[in-house]
Amino acid sequence: MADDLRSSAIVWFRDDLRLFDHPALTAGVKANALLCIYVLDEDSPGFRPHGGASRWWLAQSLGALDASLRTRGQRLVLRRGKAADIVPSLARETGATHVYWNRRYDRPGIAADDAVIAALKAQGVTGGTFPGSVLVEPGKLLTKDGGPMRVFTPFWKRLLSLGDPRTPLPAPKTLPPPVDVASDRLDDWHLEPARPDWAGGLRATWTPGEAAARERLAHFLDCIQGYADERDRPDKPSTSRLSPHLRFGEISPTAIVHAARFAMDHGAPSRDIEKFLSELGWREFSCHLLHHFPDLATKNLQSRFDAFPWRADDPALKAWQRGRTGYPIVDAGLRELWHTGWMHNRVRMVVASFLIKHLLMDWRRGEQWFWDTLVDADPANNAASWQWVAGSGADAAPYFRIFNPVLQGERFDPRGAYVRQWVPEIAALPDRFIHKPWMASPLELAEAKIALGTTYPEPVVDHDMARKRALAAFERVKS
Repeated sequence: MADDLRSSAIVWFRDDLRLFDHPALTAGVKANALLCIYVLDEDSPGFRPHGGASRWWLAQSLGALDASLRTRGQRLVLRRGKAADIVPSLARETGATHVYWNRRYDRPGIAADDAVIAALKAQGVTGGTFPGSVLVEPGKLLTKDGGPMRVFTPFWKRLLSLGDPRTPLPAPKTLPPPVDVASDRLDDWHLEPARPDWAGGLRATWTPGEAAARERLAHFLDCIQGYADERDRPDKPSTSRLSPHLRFGEISPTAIVHAARFAMDHGAPSRDIEKFLSELGWREFSCHLLHHFPDLATKNLQSRFDAFPWRADDPALKAWQRGRTGYPIVDAGLRELWHTGWMHNRVRMVVASFLIKHLLMDWRRGEQWFWDTLVDADPANNAASWQWVAGSGADAAPYFRIFNPVLQGERFDPRGAYVRQWVPEIAALPDRFIHKPWMASPLELAEAKIALGTTYPEPVVDHDMARKRALAAFERVKS
């Protein structure tokens, strides 16, 4: 480390856009001069470009990180292109002797990092990497046979048996002076929509950045009582809504665990805290799955689903995407997604089940739509969750578990508050019909100013028929 004190270092930010609990940054502050960089890499083999909503979030998060660095006399240098070219080039340009970053665990990311390490080594530059985005690194939790763990409950029990993760690292109070190099302009990357500007709902809903993430966590933990019972209620503000902040690393899972344990030690109900942490565990589980199964977003983990008789029905797909299926809880979720870039987790399961099992659409069509419209579109969580609903993935829900959208709405949105917020054209219906408007009498529909098929669509498919059709399709796969 003596060389660090006499020379410059580079800290390479990726999906860890924060200062608190950032191991690579903690190492970098020991240098005499420091270059903080972010590389928008959409060129390395296997990399999946951000969807539209997550590109918007990325722009805000990069701006927030740059502002935080500037309060400490630093700045964020932006470059675009293949990381294996840009990072070594910056090391040559600045004379850096060390480059630090936090590891990633998807196969394309690992390959790109290995290429960077090799290029740096050829220049005599040391690449220092650290764990910063997971509680336990993939590859360290395996079955007795040395294979990946494919069932969540034993995975989570094993992880918990290891004890709490390391203590989070404090954000540096001061940083070494910046190295003077050219930076791209964030506006020139055109991450935000312009013509048309469809991000108004995102701006009204979210405040990206590390400070907002920490505030959101603190508020959630202050109000966590009842979470275990109410987390499935989309009509209540009972979830953390931390997922996009986690997606971009504005807060680390380690920091969340320690904050949650601290809250529990100071009176927060243990049942609610443990349930919340288990949801964080699903994120961890998905990350491990993606490490072991790099084709998670495109390939069935259970190969028998390769023969599934998916339907191609573009009008039905479009109706689903736009929240025009005629099933209010489904339509509410998809409209919430379109407006805010986010959807309540229970409703995600309902709308995914509807696409896969009511419409017999390939789960990959839904995964792609979520990838483009979610601000928290995570390559591991998104793919693993769609495969879970489809029944084709690890620890998957059985295919024959088909959510009834009416019963799901009546159970988890009993007064219809969620539906009324996002499907206002049926808001005047009595509670008993809010999840099944086609059951209302002509008089009741007229009083609510609803013309089925005109002001609000009739169901695109009959539930009982769709259920039978889906089960028959699954029987073909089983045989």
